[in-house]
Amino acid sequence: MRVFVTGVTGQVGTEIVRELQRRADLRVRGPVLDIIAPEESVLDISDRDAVLAAIGTVEPDVVIHPAAWTAVDACESDPDRAWRVNCLGTRYVAEAARIVGAHLCYLSTDYVFDGTSPRPYVEWDDPNPLSVYGRSKLGGERELDAGHTIVRTAWVNGRTGANMVKTVLRLAGEGGRLRFVDDQRGSPTSAADLAARVVDLSLGRHAGIFHVTNQGSTTWYDFARLVVGLAGFDPGRVEPVSTSELDPPRPAPRPANSVLDNAALRLSGWDLLPSWEQAITGLVAELTA
Repeated sequence: MRVFVTGVTGQVGTEIVRELQRRADLRVRGPVLDIIAPEESVLDISDRDAVLAAIGTVEPDVVIHPAAWTAVDACESDPDRAWRVNCLGTRYVAEAARIVGAHLCYLSTDYVFDGTSPRPYVEWDDPNPLSVYGRSKLGGERELDAGHTIVRTAWVNGRTGANMVKTVLRLAGEGGRLRFVDDQRGSPTSAADLAARVVDLSLGRHAGIFHVTNQGSTTWYDFARLVVGLAGFDPGRVEPVSTSELDPPRPAPRPANSVLDNAALRLSGWDLLPSWEQAITGLVAELTA
C-alpha cells in the first residue's frame, strides 16, 4: 500500500510518518507500506499544479493530509492565507486523491465548534466556528468527498514543533508566576497517540467524521499545574486567570468548551486513547529527560 503524507514537518505529520515507518519496518497491522512524505519546502499544498503533479506521479492508495496553517491568532490578521492553505490547499489534495482513486484522511480541529455546548461535542453536532482558523478548517472539511475520513482533534502536544507543554516547561524554567486561563476546557492530546489512530482509520479506509483525543478533560490552568509539577517545579506558581483578563487579549476567540466526545470510535467498538494525564506525563518525562 502506497501512502502519501502532507505536512510532514508539523508535530502531527512527523508522528504520522514515524508511525507509518514503524509499521513498515515491523510489517505489523496491515500491508507492506510504501511511504511518500515530501517536506513543505518541496510541496506547497496551495499550488494546485504542484499538488496534482506530486500525487498524480506516485499514485498513492491513501493520502493523509495534516498540512495546515494552524497559527490561530495569525489567521485573524491574514484570513486570505488561512483560506488559501486550509481550504484551497485541501481542495487540491482532495482533487488529486479523486483523480488517482486514493482514500483521503483530513485532520481537522475542535475549533469548528463555538464552545457553548454544556456537554462534549459528538461528530454529528452542527459546527459553528468563532475564528478564521476554525472557519477555514471547516471549509477544508467540506472539500472532501463522501466516503473519505475526517479526524477532528484538540489541544495537541508532541515531541516536535511548538505546543503548550513546551511553553509551560519554558516558562517554568524562567521562574516567577505563570498565569493560565481556567475558563477554557478541552482534552489535551498526544500527537503520537493521535497519529496511531489516524493511521488505523486511514489504512482501514473508515469513512466519515471521527473525534480523536486522549480521554478526559481539563482547563489550561490545571493542565499547566500538572506539567509544572511533573517537571519538578512548584505547581503553586501557576495562577488562574479568565480569558477576559488576558493582557494582551488574544486576537482569535477560543471556544470555552471544546471537549470532543469520541462517540464514533466508542460506539463502533474501538479502544479509546489513554487519559490525557497519562499522555502528558509520558511526554513531559521524555522532554525533560
